[in-house]
Amino acid sequence: MQALVYNGPRQKSLEDRPKPAIQLPGDAVVRITKTTICGTDLHILKGDVPTCKPGTILGHEGVGVIDSVGPGVATFKPGDRVLISCITACGRCDFCRKGMYSHCTTGGWILGNRIDGTQAAFVRIPYADTSLYPIPDGADEEALVMLSDILPTGFECGVLNGKVQPGSSVAIVGSGPIGLAALLTAQLYSPAEIIMIDLDDNRLAVGKRFGATATVNSGKGDATAQVMKLTGGRGVDTAIEAVGIPATFELCAEIVAPGGTIANVGVHGVKADLHLEKLWSHNITITTRLVDTVSTPMLLKTVQSKRIDASQLITHHFKLADILQAYDTFGKAADTKALKVIIEA
Repeated sequence: MQALVYNGPRQKSLEDRPKPAIQLPGDAVVRITKTTICGTDLHILKGDVPTCKPGTILGHEGVGVIDSVGPGVATFKPGDRVLISCITACGRCDFCRKGMYSHCTTGGWILGNRIDGTQAAFVRIPYADTSLYPIPDGADEEALVMLSDILPTGFECGVLNGKVQPGSSVAIVGSGPIGLAALLTAQLYSPAEIIMIDLDDNRLAVGKRFGATATVNSGKGDATAQVMKLTGGRGVDTAIEAVGIPATFELCAEIVAPGGTIANVGVHGVKADLHLEKLWSHNITITTRLVDTVSTPMLLKTVQSKRIDASQLITHHFKLADILQAYDTFGKAADTKALKVIIEA
């Protein structure tokens, strides 16, 4: 089968790999129909994720059809159409029982990280009963790919951790796919202001179209002043960091209001300064999180009811044979205007 393989920092290739097989009773092998590329995959290629070793097939998002199941799988059978969660959950360990599936002692974020992932024709899914979701009849499968990772990530790590409330003010630093997912799901809580901050005017225009009340181009060097002007000098109740670099985290610390929350979503590969000399007296809460996907069933219903239009995040389509071109397009989003790319296997 064809698969996109990580070969070390800044090295990847499309290779022929053996089709995965059932290894444990709870496994399922899924034939991928549609997958995508995540910003986290770009972090892996930069060398920011040392748990991902050379030789690993990348990808942790997708939908497909069950090809085979182990004898311990009770919920699914061959031929079932399924949504693949980016988080693998055993459902039995202490962390899973707390709903912290991302810290599952034998699972968590392993797809495309510690085991082979979804950017291939087939993928093995451990703990299939608790790591896959049935696809409803008539569902838009491309839209459901957004439920593998970015919608629950933006919602759980940004909106829920950020304590977004009716009438509150929110700034989302980073108007890429994750930031836009946070924007879409934040509107479920009716905040009064949602300010999108980015360097890319195209992505800011998309944010405005998706429901942002204001946009700020941080490349002009006065992002903090602009946010303060928009909020009457107070700052925002929730600052969501959706990039994963020091400058964006530090910007969140500058624009958060006293009593507010900084919700980190981005994957950080290097240290970021925390200016406690400024924040120590401001009653600030800082949250970190890896998505647990506990919200996936709710978001699945929300997308199905058209309360959230996840398909508008999709900008490009490729075949698996053209995945290297897809990476080039996704990685040069400022030029290509790419958000999420759909890859058909």
